[in-house]
Amino acid sequence: MSDLFVDNIKHQSSQGSGTITLGASGETISVPTGASLTVPNGGLSGQNYPAFEAYLSANQTITDSTATKVEFNTEVYDTNGYYDNATNYRFTPLVSGKYFVYSTLELGSNTNTTLGTIAGYIYKNGANYSSIGEVFNDNYIKRSVATLSSVIDMNGTTDYLEMFTYIDVTSGTPTIFIDGARTTKFGAYRIGVE
Repeated sequence: MSDLFVDNIKHQSSQGSGTITLGASGETISVPTGASLTVPNGGLSGQNYPAFEAYLSANQTITDSTATKVEFNTEVYDTNGYYDNATNYRFTPLVSGKYFVYSTLELGSNTNTTLGTIAGYIYKNGANYSSIGEVFNDNYIKRSVATLSSVIDMNGTTDYLEMFTYIDVTSGTPTIFIDGARTTKFGAYRIGVE
C-alpha cells in the first residue's frame, strides 16, 4: 500500500463543480481516529439515512392502565422503506449504527379531569428501552403530552423499534389524540456508526 501526499484534490475540468470519485462501490473510506472531516455548506448527502417519520391519522382508544402499542399509520417519509405502517408499526433499519429516536404523544381521556397517569415507551426488540411519564393523581387533568427521545444502537439485521404508551384514567376512555398537525408522531434517523 502506498501513501499519497497532497494539499488539494480538484476536478480537472471544472474547479468548483464536477464529481470526484474515491474508491469503488462497496468499499469503505476510512477517516483515521483524531482526524476531523470539514464539510462546508450542508454536509454529506445521505448521512442521516435510513430515516422515517410517521404519525397517527385518527384518535386511538386503548385499554386503561395497560401498555399498548401506538399504531402510527401515516408516513411523512421513509427513506428506505424500513418502517411498517400497516401491520406491525415498527422500524427495522437494515443498516447498523446509532439512531436518534423520538416521539411525541398527546394522551388523555375523553372526560374532563380524569387523567391520572401517562407514560411513553420506546421499545427495542419487544422490551422497554427508554421511557417517560407523569402522574397527576389528586390533580387530575384531561390531556397531557409525553415527549421522549433516545440514541439507540441498531444491529442492521434483526433489531426493531416500536412505541408504546400507558394511560390511567379514573373514568372515560383512555385515548391517544391527534389534535393539531402531527401532534402524535414517531421517527428515527441514523446519526453514525456503532
